[in-house]
Amino acid sequence: MLGNSNATANLAVKDLVKAKAFYEGTLGLNEVHNEGGELIVYKSGDTSINVYQSKFAGTNKATALTWMVGEEIDDVVRALKLKGVAFEHYDMPGLTLEGDIHVGNGMKVAWFKDPDGNILNLVDR
Repeated sequence: MLGNSNATANLAVKDLVKAKAFYEGTLGLNEVHNEGGELIVYKSGDTSINVYQSKFAGTNKATALTWMVGEEIDDVVRALKLKGVAFEHYDMPGLTLEGDIHVGNGMKVAWFKDPDGNILNLVDR
């Protein structure tokens, strides 16, 4: 039924101005729509991301959004670190930490948070 339809990630933030600086300035996403201080839609590859204002921002304790960056993961992590992004380090079964990248089970993955604590990640798929 929905297998051929595009899906969009929705990220709650407390402060859209701060979020705009992070998603555009730090992550390099392009705004494609802005609904007057309530919602900003960003383009990311062939998908979009809705960043909206909510009092429930940052309450999700699990990964909210994943970028599949392929073999570029090491370069992307380095570039984000240069922009001040701090990476999260987790104790994950089957994964070992190499710098800021968790490696194992045939994959590489790195987690970081946006200013509101939303957990975002990069994966080499």
